[in-house]
Amino acid sequence: MSKVNPTDRKYSKDHEWILDHGDGIATLGITDHAQELLTDIVYVELPEIGKKVTSGDAIAAVESVKSVSDIFSPISGEVIDVNRKLEASPNLINADAFGEGWIVKLNMDDAAAGSALMNADEYESMIVADRQ
Repeated sequence: MSKVNPTDRKYSKDHEWILDHGDGIATLGITDHAQELLTDIVYVELPEIGKKVTSGDAIAAVESVKSVSDIFSPISGEVIDVNRKLEASPNLINADAFGEGWIVKLNMDDAAAGSALMNADEYESMIVADRQ
C-alpha cells in the first residue's frame, strides 16, 4: 500500500513529483507508488549539475531488481543539485520516496510550470483508475 501523497507537491502522469520551494527552485523525485512498482532500487543514475532539461526529457534513471526506468522531468530548468546519498544508498527512494529519496533540484525556467501538473487528489484518482 502506497503512502499518502503529500499535498504540498505536484505530480506527473509518469509518477514523478515536484516540490516548488517558491523561489524558482523545485525538488524532484518519484512517488511512493512508483517505487512500489519498481520494487528494490539498486542503482540511480544522476544527471550532471548544470544540465538543462526540457519538460518530458529523461533526467535520471533508476535501476531496480525488476527493471531500469527513465525518470522524466515534468518541468523545464537547470539541474542545480543532485542527491549524492543515492549513489551509496539507492534504496533511500524505497524507504522515503518523498523525503530522503529526492533525486534532483532544478532551477525552473518558468515558476508557474508546475501548475499544469496534478495535485495529490488528482494523482491518487489516476492511480485508482489505473488499477481498475
